[in-house]
Amino acid sequence: MASAPGIISNPIETATIRKLRMRLLPFLFALYVVAFIDRINLGFAALTMNRELAITSQQFGFAAGIFFWGYFLFEIPSNLILHRIGARVWIARILITWGAVAILTGFVESANQLYIARFALGLAEAGYFPGIVLYLGYWFRQRERAQAIGLILMGMPLASVVGGPISGFILDHAHWFGLSSWRWLLILEGLPAAASMFLTYFLLPSRLAEARFLTGEEKAWIAGQLEREDRQKPGTQSMSVARTLVNPRVWHLACIGFGHGFATYTFSFWLPQIMKSVLGEQSNTGIGFVIMIPNLLGLVAMILVSRHSDRTLERRYHMATSVALAGIALLSLGASHSAFFSVVLFSAVAIGAYSFLPVFFSVPGEFLTGFSAAAGIALVTSVSNLGGFAGPYTVGIIRQRTGNSRYGLICAGIFFLISAGLALVLPKPALPAPDQPLGAADVVFETGV
Repeated sequence: MASAPGIISNPIETATIRKLRMRLLPFLFALYVVAFIDRINLGFAALTMNRELAITSQQFGFAAGIFFWGYFLFEIPSNLILHRIGARVWIARILITWGAVAILTGFVESANQLYIARFALGLAEAGYFPGIVLYLGYWFRQRERAQAIGLILMGMPLASVVGGPISGFILDHAHWFGLSSWRWLLILEGLPAAASMFLTYFLLPSRLAEARFLTGEEKAWIAGQLEREDRQKPGTQSMSVARTLVNPRVWHLACIGFGHGFATYTFSFWLPQIMKSVLGEQSNTGIGFVIMIPNLLGLVAMILVSRHSDRTLERRYHMATSVALAGIALLSLGASHSAFFSVVLFSAVAIGAYSFLPVFFSVPGEFLTGFSAAAGIALVTSVSNLGGFAGPYTVGIIRQRTGNSRYGLICAGIFFLISAGLALVLPKPALPAPDQPLGAADVVFETGV
């Protein structure tokens, strides 16, 4: 596919952008897949863990969601520390601590210990995604930055595609040294994060000066481009971090993200248990393969919707349509008792929930830059993640009191529809200049990876 006019205009630009994409994005993408697997694998562990530890539906929902309180409390401070001491050291710190906590979670003996482990995991992982957004700003111009973020966000559905069958296989076959299979699931899936700490420390440069894969001329070119881009946005630079944190439009986005997080993490954490009840006597491995279907379709939708959003330079209706589809599908699940139609509706949820994300995270870049963008994105992500606490916990309470998961899914569907309504009333931004595309699209096709 040809690049947009004016984006690739000379050999040094072509070579530099290709090197940055090839050298940085695949590794950061792989780390996000690892992070998201560790975040959601509790849903698979619950298939056997809940009975062994006598955990109720309400307790499971609380354990799944308390992760996000730890994430919320440390997300903005983590971003500021990353900027001060450098990404290489700080991201390596994040990896080793979240890997260690993820492994230790496999040794909990009670619901209370599980709460502590999940909260600690949120603290350990806090700041990873907004930190990566900030880090990409050290290397990519605005026109490439949203594409880079979009590629990393594709790790969410891919984590479920890869993690589902692997988790199911571990649950069915890992019963070593007297430890239950759910314990091995948490231990084994925590190891990649801990091991990646060493790769991160040696492979990930903190700043341009440390990038040995770039020539001196290439470093000078990208530094000049980033400096020129900053000078061209004097109005946005005047917004301080403090003003960003009380900006009405930032909070408008945060509320949209809360509704989406409420419903999406309900879907992610409860899907294995609900699918098991729908499919009956299927093995855990079989459930893992069935769960691949919605996530693969969500992955494809994420690419197509973000490309179309960029081509039309439209955000609000793309976001609203995506989450409205997911909401209607969740509401319809309350009336579906067929295994086939349940898979179809869960696929519609995944398509809507995942295709929303690249478009949503391209919106802050329309009116924020520099530290204000880092703070704004961290705030939006933090509030969205609080939805990740409220959703699974609320659905756990509903399921325990009613004995039925479908009422919880209806509640989550309503939150998707609330997000759709809020997206529709977002202020319409001014169209960008032709040489400054917004860039949520062509996530895979134009990344060069």
